[in-house]
Amino acid sequence: MLEVRPPPAPIEAPRNTSFISIAHLAKEYPGNKQIIHDLSLTATSGEFVSILGASGCGKSTLLKMIAGLSSISGGSIHIDGMTPENAREIMSFVFQDPSLLPWRTVARNVELALELEGLPRSLRARRVDSVLRLVGLREVSSYYPRQLSGGMKMRVSIARALATTPRLLLMDEPFGAVDAMTRNRLNEELLALKARQRWTTIFVTHSITEAVFLSDRIVLMRANPGRVLQEIAVPLAFPRTADIRSDPAFLGLVGQVSRALSAIHS
Repeated sequence: MLEVRPPPAPIEAPRNTSFISIAHLAKEYPGNKQIIHDLSLTATSGEFVSILGASGCGKSTLLKMIAGLSSISGGSIHIDGMTPENAREIMSFVFQDPSLLPWRTVARNVELALELEGLPRSLRARRVDSVLRLVGLREVSSYYPRQLSGGMKMRVSIARALATTPRLLLMDEPFGAVDAMTRNRLNEELLALKARQRWTTIFVTHSITEAVFLSDRIVLMRANPGRVLQEIAVPLAFPRTADIRSDPAFLGLVGQVSRALSAIHS
């Protein structure tokens, strides 16, 4: 009797677990000036990755390429399987300068991106109220930018970015212009927000202490041309509070990253 066997189960192709996948990326300006050369980098969903390196190594350019704000000369960038241009709806960008419109209130500044998306007014109002409550600015929703401190302005900028419910948050030295005490507090608030919302974050900074406090992983870049030379894991448990900054393990990681950066740029 002929034995009829079931067809073999299909073999699934291996899945790419990276939410962000950057391969052999290049950026050139006229005159064959290479800003970034053969840069590869990945980030998993929900991961917080900080990028450190000397000025001019291409950190901000890399962030703009991920955002689709700067063209790619070579290589590829994929965000959840999409090109940057096709992934714009799932990402938000926070710049160093909050860039708030002085004639609009806090609430109206946060609402701006939602207006551009064409969301109904009632939905915009609920979304704005929710994110202002999230960043602790609901009580000043009717204030204008001139009435805010530097730290409050940056929280408005973050609220504006979160209003669109991004899955990817790109941050280019967002706390570089505020004092050290405010910066530490904003770092703590950012981690608290991320614990609730779970976005993936690519964070550019010049502060080693900030990078260690915030990150799951730190990427070190070198200039001429910009490229990744080293990655350092940050195996500190979450949640991280202000007390961790005096922990020996934290201080040891700060020293490790500092020495690695010095070696790269020596």
